[in-house]
Amino acid sequence: MKKIPKKTKKILGIDPGSTTVGYGVIEYSKGNSNPTTLGYGYIDLKKQPGNENRLLHLHKDIKELFKIYRPDSIAVENIFFFKNAKTITAVSQSKGVILLAAAEEKIKVHEYSPLEIKQAISGYGKAKKPLIEKMIQSILGIKTRIRPDDASDALAIAICHMRHLTVF
Repeated sequence: MKKIPKKTKKILGIDPGSTTVGYGVIEYSKGNSNPTTLGYGYIDLKKQPGNENRLLHLHKDIKELFKIYRPDSIAVENIFFFKNAKTITAVSQSKGVILLAAAEEKIKVHEYSPLEIKQAISGYGKAKKPLIEKMIQSILGIKTRIRPDDASDALAIAICHMRHLTVF
């Protein structure tokens, strides 16, 4: 009897930021709780002169990630609270560019709060960053520290979405 291969799905997790945007790509098949890491890193926006150039650079780089990884869906951290009004504006602009790029490519976007992400990774919505990073390393079989933190956060967002898809 011929074995039918399982359909795999790719999720691109994105942690929007004002100067650094983290990304992490995982692949999984339904029924298998162990995803594979396809890549992770960050987009550095610090050296871009002016807000409009920063956003244009982000748009181009996000579109390039779509071409390289061809994700089935995108998971993004939901922005809900910031102490600094300047920061929330810049992060919101970055997120808007990410949503625009996804819409242009007709890729479905899913948003998760930090609480939902931590809950999906550790089982505890108020878990601290070091625990979350260790859990991500364990889930993905990564032996070294994931740097920068934005990339680690993006992988956590992707895992959260995968778990949401496979549970609900």
